[in-house]
Amino acid sequence: MGLNDQRNNPFTEPEREKLIALGRKHVLGMEFTDAEQVWISSGMEHLLLHTVGRRSGRAHKVALPFWVDGDGHRVVVASFVGAPQHPAWYWNLTDADANGKVLVKLRTGEVWVRPEILDGAEYRELWAALTADREFYRDYQSRTERRIPLVRLREL
Repeated sequence: MGLNDQRNNPFTEPEREKLIALGRKHVLGMEFTDAEQVWISSGMEHLLLHTVGRRSGRAHKVALPFWVDGDGHRVVVASFVGAPQHPAWYWNLTDADANGKVLVKLRTGEVWVRPEILDGAEYRELWAALTADREFYRDYQSRTERRIPLVRLREL
């Protein structure tokens, strides 16, 4: 499945309580193999996002599915399957956004990106396109009162 192949593939939702443990296992797998079954999960390609804790200052890694916008930029969704709070990686990126760049590991290598937290008309247009392709994000939004953030990862 390439970056331009974004069919609305079947998706099995993880239980939120198990999501963090599953995420840790996924990160380990992504660090040690480029096998398709590790890098493509639940119908979406994944990336390994490196952040620095905004409070702890410690390095963190998180496996995230991504979607590609009309300009070819990867977009990650801070949905946390509709949890009432934003995921920690999102808060870490809000600091990274001000500081400039973060490292992303892809199946094919590593790239530095500038995270752009989307807002306004740009957010609305991208949300509409994303949810037309990945309907389950609408369901996640219906579970929470917060607006689920979209973060474009623009390669440097």
